Amino acid sequence: MSLSRIIREHQVVVCVGSGGVGKTTSSAAIALAAARDGKRVLCLTIDPAKRLANSLGLARFEEHEQRVDPAVLQAQGIDCKGSLHAMMLDMKGTFDELVNRHAKDAAQRDRILNNKLYRYVSTSLAGTQEYMAMEKLHAVRQGANYDLIVLDTPPTTNALDFLDAPERLVAAIDSPMMRWFVETFEQSRDGGLFGKSASFVLKGLARFTGMEFLQLVSEFIVDLNALFGGFRQRATMVYDDLRSDHVAFVLVTSPDPTTVAEALYFGERLQNYAITPKAVLVNRVHRAPDPNVDPAALAPSLTSLGPSPELPSKLERAHQAAHEFAIRDQEGVQQLRDRLDPGIDYTEIPAFDMDVHDLQALALLATHFDD
Repeated sequence: MSLSRIIREHQVVVCVGSGGVGKTTSSAAIALAAARDGKRVLCLTIDPAKRLANSLGLARFEEHEQRVDPAVLQAQGIDCKGSLHAMMLDMKGTFDELVNRHAKDAAQRDRILNNKLYRYVSTSLAGTQEYMAMEKLHAVRQGANYDLIVLDTPPTTNALDFLDAPERLVAAIDSPMMRWFVETFEQSRDGGLFGKSASFVLKGLARFTGMEFLQLVSEFIVDLNALFGGFRQRATMVYDDLRSDHVAFVLVTSPDPTTVAEALYFGERLQNYAITPKAVLVNRVHRAPDPNVDPAALAPSLTSLGPSPELPSKLERAHQAAHEFAIRDQEGVQQLRDRLDPGIDYTEIPAFDMDVHDLQALALLATHFDD
């Protein structure tokens, strides 16, 4: 099954991979390929890089869905039968939507949204960005406005952190320590009995923060915990979605030994979640030079550059270096084939002479999806 067929037969494509392997560019190229094929496509990215926005024909990314102007595509010689949309994740906005959806009433909703601690939790707490990426993916998919959603996963230290994010986010607040704090604080405020050690801890905290701050923390935790039933249910739905036949995970890598090792690790971790990647996209693969071409024989055709006695030997060295690069890259690709599931599709993107920074370059990259 080619990558083009995988794109045609799925509703969600999730691109995962380490930094610097062309994951974001590959996500954009996949989205463009699907739009050319007639699909209504959304490319959801966590990376607000202006360079990527420009490559999609946009001045910048917005935190709402933007359609790439069909006139811009046509001007680049791209016949797009469908439509291409892009959006950058609005982490706090997505969290606000969850609070609005799961709060039991307007009073609880307003207490959470107006709480000073909420600003930190909704923008900076570990796991929030990754969880909100999954939440946004689920919400957009439920909207049924798109034939295909392409997710460029968060640029985290571990590119699969988003799979652990819901549980880590819940555990950060709904923990035994937090529950103890709330119960103890409520008892102390209501005049109830509690242990001397608990009293000592609370009094110590109050000296540093003030009782008003402790009350703020307690109210926030109580209110947010009340929402976590909905969060857990939602997280389960998200995980079920990711494991469905409608979703295709694509491992993006390069043939470099370091990134190959990371791709193999990502593949193993996905298997732990009962997810099998559908494809491996290997970027920047060097092709072996034509063995029938004598590099020294090319020297006469380069005389316009000026006489150079060293030119034949330089051409020989360049030819040899290209050959060595090609061997190294094929060894990397073969290692992936040997270690990953044999049913996975492999797509090799050759090392281009130019940078992939515009729609035409993305379209050129996508031409290799049928190889």
